[in-house]
Amino acid sequence: MTLWFLRRVAQAAGVVLLMTVIVFVGLHAIGNPIDILIGDDLNQQERLEAIARLGLDQPLWRQYLAFLDGAVHGQLGRSFVYQEEAIHLILQRLPATVELAVVALLMAVLLGVPLGLVAGMWPEHPLSKALMAGSILGFSLPAFWVALMLIMLFSVQLGWLPASGRGATVSVGGVAWSWLTLDGWQHLLLPAFNLALFKISLVLRLTRAGVREVIPQDFVKFARAKGLSPARVLFVHVLRNTLIPLVTVLGLELGATIAYAVVTESIFAWPGAGKLILDSINALDRPVVVAYLMVVVLIFVTLNLVVDVLYKWLDPRVRLEGAA
Repeated sequence: MTLWFLRRVAQAAGVVLLMTVIVFVGLHAIGNPIDILIGDDLNQQERLEAIARLGLDQPLWRQYLAFLDGAVHGQLGRSFVYQEEAIHLILQRLPATVELAVVALLMAVLLGVPLGLVAGMWPEHPLSKALMAGSILGFSLPAFWVALMLIMLFSVQLGWLPASGRGATVSVGGVAWSWLTLDGWQHLLLPAFNLALFKISLVLRLTRAGVREVIPQDFVKFARAKGLSPARVLFVHVLRNTLIPLVTVLGLELGATIAYAVVTESIFAWPGAGKLILDSINALDRPVVVAYLMVVVLIFVTLNLVVDVLYKWLDPRVRLEGAA
């Protein structure tokens, strides 16, 4: 286990290093931040001085080596716009995005898994067919349209939930959290459900497919033959084996939700990292964009490692050493 873990960490480090090259070179091939950050009223000498201050007068390979040197020391560059360390800006906003993503994923699990079990255990029931039809809508409806409809219904028409902002927060360990207050939950529910809708449909269909695959297996028939209760057969034998492929999807979906919450955060004015990265892209604030993408890469790599460990826990037959 230890040797496998060390190999996985080495692989993860290689992936992160490769992504630094792709992200850094790719961003520096798109646009020139000087055209946005520096006004037209500066003369040529002042323009050159501004370029030198930002370090953009250096060759690309020198800029990349400087970035790597800073990354080793926990510094991913200084924002052109905010004049602060890019990693500090992201870490200030990231808890709000993580909070939103985690609540959305919990909604997907708490709603998608039970509904998937129902659809899998009784596939011909009208309720199961209705659930499968509803899951197609969950896949098809665009997130921005659903967000606007949620605001129109629950905020404008019914007045039950606020349409924007994060609400009251409580600071724990220097980090502000919304889920610790009632007002925070009221602000959190709509954007979290908007993010969760696609994932609820995904989890529902994956759970149903897993249940339909596991039920005909011999170990399920044997469990029933031993006289175990239907609930024990379902939750101990069927559900546990169904969770194995589901864990992979949920792990990756958490990273995807954190990375791609931009639309939801913009519509609901949620002060997370997604809104920050959108503003930084518009301003061509390269250090912030690079730092954000590297944080996302680290999140994905870490989640992949966690998923592999959970695989081993859920099913010892999985040969992680051979797969590595």
